Amino acid sequence: DDLVRKDLSTFKESDWKRIDQGLHADVKGQKLRILTAMVDSNEEELIELVPVKASAGYTAGYADPDYIKVLPTFHLPFLSKDRKYRSFPIKGDSMPPVVEGSFVIGEFVQNWMSIRNGTPCIVVTKDEGIVFKVLHNLLSSEQSFQLCSTNTFYEPYVVHANDILEIWKFVNYISPELPDVRMDDSGLSQSIKSLQKEVHELKGMVKGGG
Repeated sequence: DDLVRKDLSTFKESDWKRIDQGLHADVKGQKLRILTAMVDSNEEELIELVPVKASAGYTAGYADPDYIKVLPTFHLPFLSKDRKYRSFPIKGDSMPPVVEGSFVIGEFVQNWMSIRNGTPCIVVTKDEGIVFKVLHNLLSSEQSFQLCSTNTFYEPYVVHANDILEIWKFVNYISPELPDVRMDDSGLSQSIKSLQKEVHELKGMVKGGG
């Protein structure tokens, strides 16, 4: 079916190799990926926020202007103006310290080959929809990505490039909770000593003033 829609006379050796290997996705982003974006009155791109309720329809509406234009939007002035960002809701407990209810802001990735191993990304897949995982790039060998969770309870799994619609590289996140930071014994001891020193100095100042 893919061959019927293409002019075979224009096929290069690399194109035939891709068909032979079953890889149809434009992983290098050599063709223009269609990306609908909202802009403000100054023609500056806005960051669209995909609400939890709208996330189920994202795989069908990600390239639909009618879907994108009703999403909430906002600005983050410290982000680069020459890149495209979008915010996605996080569900579940597979990616601590990013908890359920958080929103991850991702940068649109045009060339999937550029993704380095260990990069956290929002991956939009045909079957699962929006997922947030740490990626291992297997495109050169298996035409796939391995998706890993930071919560070791969840097993890594592989997704073929043909099943991926978009990839957004992690930039930052908005969370309703502070990360759970546990101080080790040495760190706790150092903090107590520092506090004791400050109290001692404060007492000295009070006595000197008296």
